[in-house]
Amino acid sequence: MMTAIKLYLEFFFTGLFAVGGGLATLPFLYEMSARTGWFTNQDILNLIAISESTPGAIGINMSTYAGYVTLGIGGGILATLALISPSVIIIVVISRGLERFRDSKLVQGIFKGLRPASAGLIAAAGLGVARLALLHAGEGIRFNIPAIVFGVLLFACMKKWKLHVAVYIGCAAAAGILVGF
Repeated sequence: MMTAIKLYLEFFFTGLFAVGGGLATLPFLYEMSARTGWFTNQDILNLIAISESTPGAIGINMSTYAGYVTLGIGGGILATLALISPSVIIIVVISRGLERFRDSKLVQGIFKGLRPASAGLIAAAGLGVARLALLHAGEGIRFNIPAIVFGVLLFACMKKWKLHVAVYIGCAAAAGILVGF
């Protein structure tokens, strides 16, 4: 029961402070992993891969997966509800007052301050994922050359052909099976 309460609170606060969308939850997940031991960095990489390749919002998918890893189906439901609770509460409160304060310098200032915060959280998440995916864990810095080459190749293909993202996800999954970066 205590783990369920802690799980709810962890994801509630993640939902409250992860400004910028699903990828902005990643720094919170890394910290949660280190603090609680509920899941590993490898679990987070799997979580990202599954969340990116399944329909729905990435933050919701990640919270569901992390909750499931921690406490099974009930944990997945609980973590998902916890993550969205702050947004629901805040949107209901803000929607009632935003129309009145739309032209307020204070409100405009708050939104201007949140934009770079969102960009910073997303950049931190991207760098964390790149570190885990493109470097070998262990002593010192050892680059995962096949993964880096594949990442650059995939990026170039995405820029040149602009196919649906599902095609690239499928190619990445196939390459992971065949090569096992």
